Parts: sequence; structure tokens; C-alpha cells
Amino acid sequence: MEFKDQIKDKLSDKELWTVITFKTPYGPGETLEMLVNVLEELGWKIVFKANWWTADIPYGVIRIDIEQDGREKIVLGRWILSNKCELLKIESMDLEKGKNEFYRLVDGITSTLIHDPVIRTMREQY
Repeated sequence: MEFKDQIKDKLSDKELWTVITFKTPYGPGETLEMLVNVLEELGWKIVFKANWWTADIPYGVIRIDIEQDGREKIVLGRWILSNKCELLKIESMDLEKGKNEFYRLVDGITSTLIHDPVIRTMREQY
């Protein structure tokens, strides 16, 4: 990812959450792995990683929990499919603001998915 230096700078902030909004030409799995690789190259240990996305609307949310030298951070990646990698925004958030942003984004994706007939049928069966 071309914006590795900006991520490095923002991870030095004291807030728990680092929220990155970006465009990507890659699919969900590859986008997640590229962000994981950047964090590992910066010396962070990956503790947890997850990716939520929709097929009908090409966007998603990545959450990566990381540790380095006794410090913990949560990286939240908001991505949208595009023809190139481009950083749109990067910001730091405290515990409550970051948590609310995370829940809001995941809720937005899952509420979109609930209208999918296959998923709706599966939910009714279980």
C-alpha cells in the first residue's frame, strides 16, 4: 500500500483506534492481507484480524488488533473498491468514538446483507 508512511505516523498517536479510509483495486481477502503486511513491516504483531464486506455494494470494513512494545492499537480500515490504491482519510479515535464507529460500519454492512434473499433464507432456517 502506497500510504505506509502515513499509517506509521498515525500509529504513534496515543488514541486506541486508528481509522483508515481508502480505495483499493483488490478483493476483500487481498486487501486485508495487504494491510496486515504493512502493519507487520512496521513492527506490529497481529493479535486479531477480521473483514466484513458486501458483494452487491463494493465496500468493506477491516479490523486488525495489533501490539508492539506493550502498546495495543486497533486499526479499522474502511475500504471501497476502485481502480487504484488511494488514501482518503486517516484519523485517530479514542476508545468510545472508535468503538461506535466500528459498530456503525459493521451494522451498515450487515443491514445491507439482510436484504439478500439467500442470507435471509439461511437465517430463517437456523
